[in-house]
Amino acid sequence: MGCPDLSAATQVAACPTDEELRYTYLGFCSDNARLYGRDVMTCATFENYREVKNTARWESADGRFDGYLSCNMAPDAIRASPAKRMHVERKGSLTRLMCDYDNDHRLVHRTKAACKIEVEDCTSGECRAACE
Repeated sequence: MGCPDLSAATQVAACPTDEELRYTYLGFCSDNARLYGRDVMTCATFENYREVKNTARWESADGRFDGYLSCNMAPDAIRASPAKRMHVERKGSLTRLMCDYDNDHRLVHRTKAACKIEVEDCTSGECRAACE
């Protein structure tokens, strides 16, 4: 299994409106949240919060990989981002097979199967993993 091509990925959820972002900013970055040291940089300003939280869910063409990609970038620019690296993370019984792309995009495939990276570097188009 290799990293999916973002040129065939689709946005499956709408980007949040500014009104929705302002509403969630007030909840996420409330005075109580700041007192407990939660995500100080994101909450420093609304612009910082918007940069981090202005995302929408995208899926690969086959639906196996998904991720929240930035709404601050045009969809055509997202689709033009090439894959850079594939890596795996295991937490309990869940395996996360992650594909990193240019412009800080990431799509993830979640599975109960154990996966092993065979080729990590995607710049040559050859990254792949084998899952049981």
